[in-house]
Amino acid sequence: MRFSKAVVKCRIPILIIALLLMIPSALGMAGTRINYDMLDYLPEDMDTVVGQNELLEEFNKGAFSFLIMEDMPRRDVAALKERIEGVEHVETVLWYDSLADLSVPMELLPDEIFRAFNTERSTMMAVFFDTSTSSDLTMDAIREIRSVAGRQCFVSGMSALVTDLKDLCEKEEPIYVGIAVSLACGAMLLLLDSWLAPFVFLASIGVMILLNLGTNYFMGEISYITKALSAVLQLAVTMDYSIFLWNSYNEQRRLNQDNAVAMSAAIRETLASVVGSSITTVAGFIALCFMSFTMGRDLGIVMAKGVLLGVLGCVTVLPSMILVFDKPLQKTRHRSLIPRMDGLANGIVKFFPVCLVLFAAAVPPALLGYQKTNSEVYYDMGQCLPENMEYVIANKKLSEEFDIASTHMLLVDAGLPSRDVRAMVREMEQVEGVKYVLGMETAVGPRMPEEFLPESVTSLLKSGKWELLLVNSAYKVAGEEVNGQLDRLNAILKKYDQGGMLIGEAPCMKDMIETTDHDFQVVNAVSIIAIFLIIALVEKSLTLPFILIAVIEAAIFVNLGLPHYLGQSLPFIAPICISTIQLGATVDYAILMTNRYKSERINGLDKRRAVYTALTASIPSIIVSGMGLFAATFGVALYSEIDIISSMCMLMARGAVVSMVSVIFVLPALLLLCDRLVCATTRGMKNKKNYTISNQEVLAK
Repeated sequence: MRFSKAVVKCRIPILIIALLLMIPSALGMAGTRINYDMLDYLPEDMDTVVGQNELLEEFNKGAFSFLIMEDMPRRDVAALKERIEGVEHVETVLWYDSLADLSVPMELLPDEIFRAFNTERSTMMAVFFDTSTSSDLTMDAIREIRSVAGRQCFVSGMSALVTDLKDLCEKEEPIYVGIAVSLACGAMLLLLDSWLAPFVFLASIGVMILLNLGTNYFMGEISYITKALSAVLQLAVTMDYSIFLWNSYNEQRRLNQDNAVAMSAAIRETLASVVGSSITTVAGFIALCFMSFTMGRDLGIVMAKGVLLGVLGCVTVLPSMILVFDKPLQKTRHRSLIPRMDGLANGIVKFFPVCLVLFAAAVPPALLGYQKTNSEVYYDMGQCLPENMEYVIANKKLSEEFDIASTHMLLVDAGLPSRDVRAMVREMEQVEGVKYVLGMETAVGPRMPEEFLPESVTSLLKSGKWELLLVNSAYKVAGEEVNGQLDRLNAILKKYDQGGMLIGEAPCMKDMIETTDHDFQVVNAVSIIAIFLIIALVEKSLTLPFILIAVIEAAIFVNLGLPHYLGQSLPFIAPICISTIQLGATVDYAILMTNRYKSERINGLDKRRAVYTALTASIPSIIVSGMGLFAATFGVALYSEIDIISSMCMLMARGAVVSMVSVIFVLPALLLLCDRLVCATTRGMKNKKNYTISNQEVLAK
């Protein structure tokens, strides 16, 4: 009561404070680093991550790329190599002449080394950087190399991928927000009863989105997926709260002439309802924080924070704006374009067995598709980029010209005898898909003793603690073939050196596959259990949580099962995040209808009349909410050239529609079927009033 009165009384100071907070928020958003490297979110204690750190610490080598030069004379390549070596943060450029130029006679170089770096049309260099894969400094170096090398040079490797991904994201992200805002505004103009209210809603939500993005500064950095999706998701998820306040305010205005009194009452009513509704959404996002692949925690914290800020804005900034613009808002009101739902509600109640049969028939194929989709996801982040990106072109050249699809790195004990290293290399080169292994022993051959080599040569591939070897593979990262190859290489490595480490993009991807497979089960279980408990406490029922979650989970099975039947492959992160987001964001539709059904049953209506009344009252709100989420995400899905963003937005858009349809048609049927059990296991419904209306009266229309 005091809070709502204080908001109404202090509406001008609230708006002034909100505007002032935009300044530090904009600075905070600009100062938040964006991480574009998915491998950076692997647990720190994994061998691949430890090995990458050792490589940087011992060799001063972090990121790694291959450069392919086409139709370039060797003297020009040598000159280009010198220029690339001069690029800031390039630590080493390794070409076949790296050893020959340092006083090693050419005839002592093994022939396979020359062939490994040269074809009829192309030559290849390996470039090591003294900064990490996704460092801003590495990305700057990649851009400078491309500038220095010109169009005849193609740069591959994770750092090139991250660079292209960043450039594309920065180009697309402002357009994402513009599309989401435009389509969400269009949906509200069609579905609400005011021409001006949608713009006020968007202004209020925009303030809280900027505040959420600004406070990410305290996290240090966020992933590019979080940055790309957070504004769109926050807009879509928190739009409901604005609509609820608006409807409540207009109802109170009919009861109170004083708009300040009406708004005070509307804030109280909205706060009670929105807080309960937002808890399930927050729980869904918090469940992502239980992923050991920490990108889930990144997205979960930002989105949970966004929902809480959305609730705060709904009961502070939005009421203040509505009161300030009350006169034009009332003048621009119009009749809602959503028709009355009596006929649809009547049909659902009358033919509810048909809905149950269709629901039962849809679940098995949906579940099968859902399981297949989860097993058909891809992990290669290169697949999320369009075909015309420089990284994709470079990888294609590397594969076509040199038959190299991935490169692994070996760190072996520097004290391991040379004969053992050579024996290990021979075994590894027999592993299917391995093109060759490049190391100190293989580069100079057995005829050149290591002690005769100058330090400038040995420092390229050897430190006081480790020797570095490169393994080039014909198999692409994140596939079953390369993962099997890694298992065999690792077994050979451990036979010769128990402390040796196999690192690189493909080993990291393999770890990511194993990590996220486990995460998917954990996140699903945590989100379902958390939301089950919340619904049980809010509804004071043992059976309603089962019914509500069953409806939304079935909608999730349908949504995530369709890609299998449509022949689509999803990025690995999409099913993990979408199953949780869809559950948390759309279970509110089911709670809204269930609360009205409970209320009507407690007031004495029979089950059919109670469900009918709940349907007629809830369908318009569910449609507005579902279509708002659909509109905010569908346009982004169609526009984005980054498959991971496009896929997740399309799944959210489709999930909103599938959940909306499921709640409107399936939930009422289940409530009618389980009415006696629900009444017996829900507090307050056992002692409902002894008043009923006949079925004939319900269905007489």
